[in-house]
Amino acid sequence: MNATAKPLPKWRRRLPLLIPTFLLLLTVGFAFSFHFYGIVGVSMAPALQDGDMVLVQTALYTPKQGDIVVFCKPSFLNDTMVKRVIAVGGQHVKIDYEAGLVYVDGAALEEPYVAEAMVDVLDPLETNLDVTVPQGAVFLMGDNRNHSSDSRDERLGPVELEYIKGKAFYILSPAERSGPVS
Repeated sequence: MNATAKPLPKWRRRLPLLIPTFLLLLTVGFAFSFHFYGIVGVSMAPALQDGDMVLVQTALYTPKQGDIVVFCKPSFLNDTMVKRVIAVGGQHVKIDYEAGLVYVDGAALEEPYVAEAMVDVLDPLETNLDVTVPQGAVFLMGDNRNHSSDSRDERLGPVELEYIKGKAFYILSPAERSGPVS
């Protein structure tokens, strides 16, 4: 019996070229869509701890209430920061220190992620306690409310979307806390 060889289908002949091309596109896509940021400080405790590393989605992201975002507003500390989105453009935020509550559009937020009861630290720069968030901006607060510089501070205020770098969605921690950000 004579052995015959059939030519390989076109797609199989291109496979050696397709695999590296696919891996290159995947790597480039990842590089432009995701970044790692290190957490410095305690303003987002207990969700994020000092020393944690977070993976941040930077492409095709629109902030939503409850998301943890990374941002840098040059007019405020000129440093990359991490906070939680409390309200988006058009929503009304009212902070009641006596009750220890944050209201958005008249409804008290359920915030199981908050580190401790919020107290008024009598900071003269904390003037954004009753504000309607401008369109194209978000109101941000740290989970560790008593140890966070955030949108309550008149120097930061609501943060324009152009300063949002992305959404933190995965924690890489030196401890056993690695996993999705909540």
